[in-house]
Amino acid sequence: MSQPKNYAILTNNTSRTKELVAKLLGNTAINQLESLKNMRGLLFSRSEIERFMDEEERHDIKILTKDTDQSLKTMSSGEQKKALLSHLLKQEPDFLVLVNPFDNLDVDTQANLKERLCTISTSRTLVQLVSRLVDILPVTTDFFSLNGSELEKYPSPEAFWEANKRNAHQFTGTIPAPINPIKVENTELVNFTNVSVSFDGRQVLKNINWSVKRGEFWQLIGPNGSGKTTMLSMITGDSHKGYGQNLTLFGQKKGSGESVWDLKQKIGYFTPSVTDKFRGYHSLENMIISGLHDSIGLYVLPTETEKRLAGQWLKLLGLYDKRDTHFRELTPGEKRLVMTSRAMVKHPPLLILDEPTAGLDDKSAALFVALVNKIAKESDSAILFVSHRKEPYLDPQFIFELLPSPEGSVGKQTSH
Repeated sequence: MSQPKNYAILTNNTSRTKELVAKLLGNTAINQLESLKNMRGLLFSRSEIERFMDEEERHDIKILTKDTDQSLKTMSSGEQKKALLSHLLKQEPDFLVLVNPFDNLDVDTQANLKERLCTISTSRTLVQLVSRLVDILPVTTDFFSLNGSELEKYPSPEAFWEANKRNAHQFTGTIPAPINPIKVENTELVNFTNVSVSFDGRQVLKNINWSVKRGEFWQLIGPNGSGKTTMLSMITGDSHKGYGQNLTLFGQKKGSGESVWDLKQKIGYFTPSVTDKFRGYHSLENMIISGLHDSIGLYVLPTETEKRLAGQWLKLLGLYDKRDTHFRELTPGEKRLVMTSRAMVKHPPLLILDEPTAGLDDKSAALFVALVNKIAKESDSAILFVSHRKEPYLDPQFIFELLPSPEGSVGKQTSH
């Protein structure tokens, strides 16, 4: 039996990915992919996992987890994808359509899935739709890019890699100064001393010792379930697990009378899910200004000083000409640049970026990383960048890694 062909299709923010997937699974003839027309394909994607999860929750129908006591919702992203892949393979499809298969997976789980998919590729065709070059499987034989609905085939692998290589992005201009700087007396913003946390009898964190000082740039890494989210929620005040611990935030011991509001005043926070809250018709100018008022949307008349500051940020981002455009009309990459500027507009002592590049294409991720590096160099804000991926060109000073053990994750600090 001859080796099947394996296709890689590089997508970007303009790609009509769902439209192409529907054609692939619906046996519609596609120029350059005619050989798949009479073959049976199945979909491996996050949306499929969510579909099965919905079936399980709403109708109590267990499909992916029928051989276990565990529900799909309680599984890690890696376990969910493993269950979906096993389910699809039992149906013996002619080809699998993989949509960003490595998103939301830690490094080790990505490596295991990549190895499994390479083995599968020897007996059936894989059609990869990926937004990141690093996710393309080494077994790929044919390379494409999808711009809008237009599928472009490259004459050779060399031509593909040459056409799509990425360089570090540089922003011109400087980070705008805040209107009213937030004063914090202590140089040390966060201090964990021998902090241990457990949930329902299961130890998650063990004797964590970590200090974050003003102006430092940290990357927080660790596999799924290692406790990254737990640590962030203790810092932001969203978790009660910080009480009774030797945890100091902005010079004040946790539980000594500080309010969650006091903490949030000193923290800028962004995670991609935050953008879902902004569904109204907010202009980009108002989006930036709303960060000064900690509101979802702007409900006060902005001052000329505030409008001038918003304009400076939008010029830095290269979005000034879109200042009156509605936020909802931006690309995902543009939205994240605006949301990070919104979080940064007051120059908070601590800026937390939680999986900020998840789901972005290479170009948008490079822009985002360039903005974060610039903020780190030109402001006194400490940065916590949380990511599964090792982003090219990201330049943190320090890395704090959570290493799982049976007794809970332990911390390891390194200089970058």
